[in-house]
Amino acid sequence: MLPVVWSRHARHDLGVILVFIRQRSPSGAARINNLIKTSVEKLPTYPHLHREGREPGTREAVVHPNYIYIYAVHEDSIHILRVLHSRQHYP
Repeated sequence: MLPVVWSRHARHDLGVILVFIRQRSPSGAARINNLIKTSVEKLPTYPHLHREGREPGTREAVVHPNYIYIYAVHEDSIHILRVLHSRQHYP
C-alpha cells in the first residue's frame, strides 16, 4: 500500500476551509473534515478510484458537491496536492 503525503498547500487549504465552515456550523466543519479524511484513507487501497484531473498526472475526488481534493499517484506514494471549493478557479 502506498503512503499518503499531504502537501503544505493541501493542509493549508483544508485548514482555511474548515475555519470558514466552523464559523457558521461547527458540525458542518466536522462533517466535511470527516468526508475528506475518509475518502483519503481509501487511496492506498484504491489509488485510481477517482476521475482523472484537469491537470496531467492528477486525479480529482469530489467529496461533497462543494469540495474536491486533487492528488497525484506516484510510484512510491500518493500526494494530496490541493483541497478546494468546487467554485474556485482550478487549474
